[in-house]
Amino acid sequence: MVLAVLVAGLVAPVSMLAADPITGVVTNKTTNKPAAGDEVVLIRLAQGMQESTRTKTDAKGRFTLPVPEAGLHLVRVTHDKANYFRPAPEGTQSVEVEVYNAAAKVDGITGEAEVIRIQTDESGKELKIIENFFVKNESSPPMTQFSDRPFEFYLPAGAVVQGSAALSPGGMPVQASPVPLGDPNHYAFVFPVRPGETRFQITYKLPYTGSLKFAPRPVMPTDTIAVMMPKSMKFAAGAQSSYTAVTEETTAQTYVVRGAMPSQPLEFTVSGTGQMPRDPAPGAGDPPAAGGGAATAGAGGAATATNDTRPGGGLGTPLDPGGVNDTLSKYKWWIIGGLGLVLAVGAGVMLQAPKTPAAVAVPAGAVPSGGSSGSLLGALKEELFALETDRLQGKLSEGEYLVQKAALEVVLKRALARDGASEAGA
Repeated sequence: MVLAVLVAGLVAPVSMLAADPITGVVTNKTTNKPAAGDEVVLIRLAQGMQESTRTKTDAKGRFTLPVPEAGLHLVRVTHDKANYFRPAPEGTQSVEVEVYNAAAKVDGITGEAEVIRIQTDESGKELKIIENFFVKNESSPPMTQFSDRPFEFYLPAGAVVQGSAALSPGGMPVQASPVPLGDPNHYAFVFPVRPGETRFQITYKLPYTGSLKFAPRPVMPTDTIAVMMPKSMKFAAGAQSSYTAVTEETTAQTYVVRGAMPSQPLEFTVSGTGQMPRDPAPGAGDPPAAGGGAATAGAGGAATATNDTRPGGGLGTPLDPGGVNDTLSKYKWWIIGGLGLVLAVGAGVMLQAPKTPAAVAVPAGAVPSGGSSGSLLGALKEELFALETDRLQGKLSEGEYLVQKAALEVVLKRALARDGASEAGA
């Protein structure tokens, strides 16, 4: 009898932690048919990312995943070797995931922009560079480009990579390390380029003696190449380059080339020293910059461009390829804010609550575009960006960084759980 009581006492907590299974359906948006035979995995996010249970979709794309322990989870679906994710906050009973057929090369993929942000360190002996690639996938029917080199790019000779990340349409940044390819300074991000806009960001440093020549090499037609640097530095375009200055009042100087082709001369030289100022507080109607503060971004409750999670959305109006409305409004908060990226992969960075059950499935889920919950999640995202930036710039000790990151992740988990509960009751 005593033994039975002890066993019951040990088993009871486990059964109390168990949750109802998660059911769902996976749709192949390339064919608009159910995705049969896809592998589905439940990932537990209590401490890191731990695989919990797995199954496969049936002929109608349906699946059921047992949930051994209640808590925050992630549902991962693998289709054509590419992964698609949906968050599953505690209490989630069903999810819908959209996937796409994948190929090594997909028609309809071009560069929307390449943005290069340059400054020196305080000694003036190193250049610190943050480079962003905005890639648009307008394939028809929609497909994912994925292989051992789905997105290729070049870095200047001597570049030392310090951090890198990738962002799927509507998602949040995840750590993605560049892979060196055969020829010098040639790299690839092994990260699926899904329909919509995928963003890649890489930070690196270069030795500097007061002047340095750059020769960007886009690997695909690119709508806009933009170079931003402090006003105390000098920019000189190459003899055959067609850079034009952007005259918008900002805290930095910016030069752009439009309609850039892989074979086009794009050389430029920078000289002098200077650091980019901290990003200013955004004005009315502007998206909150990194570090803008959760209180400011979350108080209004109104959706901003930063909270827009439609494929290709999220940063406001794009650069006008014709030069009519040259405001850099889509990219200025990326390049002014200088978002440092060695981003941790975990619950705080991998997850946001889904916008709707039919939202495009991406590694970070989708952010609600309206209401106070969406504003809070957007503000938390900005704070995570700012925290990583301060860490890279040496403004936080490792202890301070860990404490602040843990606090943000706790708040984010609570927001996700609350949002999931409100959706379930709707």
